[in-house]
Amino acid sequence: MGACCRRDDAVLNTFEFSTAGRIVFGRGRADEALGLALTYGRRVLLVRGSHDWADHAVDVLRKAGAEVLVIRGIGEPELTPLEAVLTQCRAFSPQVVLAVGGGSVLDLGKALAALLPSKSPPLAHLEVVGDGLPLQTPPLPFIALPTTAGTGAEVTKNAVIGVLGRKVSLRDNRMLANIALVDPALTDGCPKGVTLASGMDALVQVIEPYLCNRANPMTDALARDAIPKGIVSIVTLMRGEDPAARDDLAEVSLFGGLCLANSGLGAVHGLASVIGGMTPAPHGVICGRLLVPILRANKAAAQADMADLDRFDEVNAWLSAGLDCAPSFALERLEMALDDWGLPRLGKWLAGHDLTAIAKLAQASSSMKANPFQLQIEVLTEAVRVSL
Repeated sequence: MGACCRRDDAVLNTFEFSTAGRIVFGRGRADEALGLALTYGRRVLLVRGSHDWADHAVDVLRKAGAEVLVIRGIGEPELTPLEAVLTQCRAFSPQVVLAVGGGSVLDLGKALAALLPSKSPPLAHLEVVGDGLPLQTPPLPFIALPTTAGTGAEVTKNAVIGVLGRKVSLRDNRMLANIALVDPALTDGCPKGVTLASGMDALVQVIEPYLCNRANPMTDALARDAIPKGIVSIVTLMRGEDPAARDDLAEVSLFGGLCLANSGLGAVHGLASVIGGMTPAPHGVICGRLLVPILRANKAAAQADMADLDRFDEVNAWLSAGLDCAPSFALERLEMALDDWGLPRLGKWLAGHDLTAIAKLAQASSSMKANPFQLQIEVLTEAVRVSL
């Protein structure tokens, strides 16, 4: 299946950690973002999703004397609509970008903040399909408020953009938010299906960095706290609404963003970038369904190479405790729970698709480079097949 990619301890003692200029976390703190936005200027570009707190934000900002241009994000950002929105926003000349919504909305806001000052077209800066050049001009001030607990996009330094059926990144260290404000109350009452999909994304984004070949002591500390908290909060919220579980899941999502931005992900996200580009399958659903088969594949690779299994055993123990089952049954129990909770299987979107072709494309993705083992095409293909 491939050689182990994990670095030795001496290498792991050399690392960097970057994040938002300021992180604010707490229930009931959302309104603080409005006063903070006005410290950057009175021309505010508000990028929003469907959450009604954004209506409140517009009213408060305008009453404070701000001019506000509202851009609605619908689905994941695509290149052609992004270029049209850039033209509209440049005419407005915003001084600060405030994004309020799920991960795709935050990515749109992040991309606009990065590209509005640029004189180059977006393709000059996009990875894989473009030139991948660094930004020539610093981004506009950017403030992020997530309304779902999943992507951790409020503290990541990239924005995912759709281009011709591929999901690629606009990436620059300067794209980190000036302020990331996480108010778990904004996630209260989120529909069960969205909570489950986004929650599984958050869980995967603390598990993959913990197992990946770029893990470092700081991301390890975050992941060790977040993985057990993540599975317990998902189990609790699948039973019913619970503010404490909402708070915990928002924290897990935040920690996931910090982990992935400073270590890496793995094969789940490598496959998800391809599947998400060619189908409308929700990102969290893809990640949730691929987690178990990829965990099995990576552990099998570790066993074949006689590699250290300690981290796989730790993850398994955390999952089994949250699911209240024996460690030997943890992955099977998680698959059963996802079915019981109603997470769709990927066959809904992948029927008729060439799974081997998906696996080949995934091998070239940036996320795959951090996977702890180099998984072969047939192993990746089988992981997708069992998720159908």
